[in-house]
Amino acid sequence: MPALADIEHIVRTRLRSLRTTLGLSLDDLAARTNLSPSTISRIETGKRTISLDVLLPLANGLQVGLDALLDLSGDDDVVIRPTASRIGDRTTWALSRPDSSTVAVKLLVEPTRTRPEQRVHPGHDWLFVLSGRLLLLLGGREITVEAGEAAEFATMTPHAFTAVDGPAEVLMIFDREGQRAHVHRGTD
Repeated sequence: MPALADIEHIVRTRLRSLRTTLGLSLDDLAARTNLSPSTISRIETGKRTISLDVLLPLANGLQVGLDALLDLSGDDDVVIRPTASRIGDRTTWALSRPDSSTVAVKLLVEPTRTRPEQRVHPGHDWLFVLSGRLLLLLGGREITVEAGEAAEFATMTPHAFTAVDGPAEVLMIFDREGQRAHVHRGTD
């Protein structure tokens, strides 16, 4: 467990970094928090103790949760080592952590003899074809997505895809709803 001084240093650094990243001056943040600019400055520089009575308004003013300021989980192992999983005509590799809000997946899609059934689900999908060609069925449209091209669409439009003339390697990014629809069902 980190020492209290280390925790305070991390929180102070996050506060100042968030404020400057958002382009807020001390006066701007003071107006959002009902704290004085000098109080915020003293907190950021370590000249004032951090307490809940100032930390809560600062978190709200910076539009982050208190947990984001206090999170001490390390990033000791930032490398994800994906393993292949085969579902139907697709091999998938999870490229994000299980608790991530955004899901990234690499797919190897094989051509199918029959057209895949189009489905809908809440969310938004983004895909990038790394190699091969992909036939994207989007409502009544048929769109060929070539290697080096991307597609982005609302998933309440009926959609599906399959590889064309050989396997296609695809990178997909979607939210948790999309993850349930794509990865667990094995079809789009």
